[in-house]
Amino acid sequence: MAAGSPAMENGDLRGAAEEYAQDGSVDLRGNPVLRSKRGGWTACSFIVVYELFERMAYYGIASNLIIYLTDKLHQGTVEASNNVTNWSGTVFLTPLLGAYVADAYLGRYWTFVVGSAIYFMGMVLLVLSVSLPALKPPPCHAGVCPKASALQLGVYFGGLYIVAFGNGGTKPNISTIGADQFDEFDPREKMHKLSFFNWWMFTIFLGILFSSTVLVYLQDNVSWSVGYGIPTLGLLVSIAVFLAGTKLYRHRVPQGSPFTSMGRVIAAALFKWNVPVPTDAKELHELDLEVYTRKRKFRMDSTNSMRFLNKAAVKDNDGGGSPARWSLCTVTQVEETKRIINLVPLLVTMFVPCTLIAQTNTLFVKQGATMNRHMGPHFQIPPASLGAFVTLTMLVAVVVYDRVFVGAVRRYTKNPRGITILKRMGIGMFLQVVTMGIASATESRRLAYARSHGLDKTGGELGLTIFVLLPQFVLMGLADAFLVVGKIEFFYDQAPESMKSLGTAMSLTAYGIGNILSSFLLSTVTRITRERGNAWVTNNLNASNLDYYYGFLTVLGGINFLAFLALSGVYRYKAESTETIDIVMGLEAEKAKLQAEPLG
Repeated sequence: MAAGSPAMENGDLRGAAEEYAQDGSVDLRGNPVLRSKRGGWTACSFIVVYELFERMAYYGIASNLIIYLTDKLHQGTVEASNNVTNWSGTVFLTPLLGAYVADAYLGRYWTFVVGSAIYFMGMVLLVLSVSLPALKPPPCHAGVCPKASALQLGVYFGGLYIVAFGNGGTKPNISTIGADQFDEFDPREKMHKLSFFNWWMFTIFLGILFSSTVLVYLQDNVSWSVGYGIPTLGLLVSIAVFLAGTKLYRHRVPQGSPFTSMGRVIAAALFKWNVPVPTDAKELHELDLEVYTRKRKFRMDSTNSMRFLNKAAVKDNDGGGSPARWSLCTVTQVEETKRIINLVPLLVTMFVPCTLIAQTNTLFVKQGATMNRHMGPHFQIPPASLGAFVTLTMLVAVVVYDRVFVGAVRRYTKNPRGITILKRMGIGMFLQVVTMGIASATESRRLAYARSHGLDKTGGELGLTIFVLLPQFVLMGLADAFLVVGKIEFFYDQAPESMKSLGTAMSLTAYGIGNILSSFLLSTVTRITRERGNAWVTNNLNASNLDYYYGFLTVLGGINFLAFLALSGVYRYKAESTETIDIVMGLEAEKAKLQAEPLG
């Protein structure tokens, strides 16, 4: 609280408490911020606009990447698919580094700004690599496709991985910065925060929709220079928009590396493995509440879950324990570590779903490239454009979910989200399994058509319309509306207050490992089936058994879904989340009471 504020001078302590943000938010200079001047949906509007243009830039590259690798860099289907998923995996693993830097050193804002600058440099390098003749191999001639040189591959993949490195600074921090604009201690702002992630994803979907339609068409039919140049300019605009809103943002002070804190807790507990834990939690080491208040941190009470870790907070028997000693941790540090460890098993169950999502930008697209894509005599649908139906489905589903479903179900469940986050994620995972089963059946039909027309020998385009693939894209979009939004919200919401960036990074890490797992599975399955004389995936998809591979992914997804159900059944939400139910229900009761009262 700033000394000398009007509320304090008038002795109105309640007014002072309501005037300033109570969650530790500060400006860039570390001063407390007025709730009326910073944050809220006004500040979020700049952040959301940034995400719209940035997603347009990222998916302007990612949506059609496999086509560029196969058609322009002349890579095989398996090699190109693995390069796409390896790059995507890196994009979603680097946020762990970005979260570490943000929480320990620079803070979310400055880490984001540095990451954006690196991101932009990578995009510029990609534009150069697809524009300059010396940086791309010549086109195929008479069935002969020249291999890309080491320089050409180095420049193109160098640009890709610089983009991935820049994403490490932006991805874990931008959504967290957006969520930070709402005060957890203000009931109305906390209620608004419940809708933030839905509308956040809605904006992302708009950017993806533009990329998978307009940009993909320009890349396939005009030039890759234009198709890459527009998203690069879009990224520049997005950075400018974000910076323009700087004076409106609420910030959080870096509170130290969560990895260091968690490592210290585990090491201290192991070091004191034979020390008994006192029955009274008050005997454990903890700082005074005033210390946390002064540092704008949150204090947590001791719990009996993972009781072994409580040893880290046990004081020396002779009373000589000091907080400065590495082997003595506070109760809050111990409970924060427990909270993150509790999330790890559920994080593992996200790997396979993210592997299934990865198919939409790789094998789904290559399927479409083999089919009839004509609409009228002059227009041909880019194979990557069916990804727009994933996005359209997600757009509609998120709006219906937030505006219709939540309100209808809330009356019965008494949960402000309608259903719990884990139930939402579970529905998405089940829909994914159904999607892959349908994809397998559709691919069987496509292969039967190819064999009946002799196209399994020659390759070439099938007479089947590309819209035969539409159900698997639409269903994947519906699954993502439940799973993707829920996953981001879950790991942010359930992470300790001082580790929100890490929580967001964990949700992104699932994508990273899921994409790398996709590369591993595709390479392993292809190698094993090739050795047995019938490779499931080859450069000629008409002579492959991609339906078997999709069937394999369906079974894998089903097994993973059962594991998720078992783990989610025993998971206990943190106390702060359950308190939200009382807040929201209280607000709704107050609203209903006001509406029932006569005017005048």
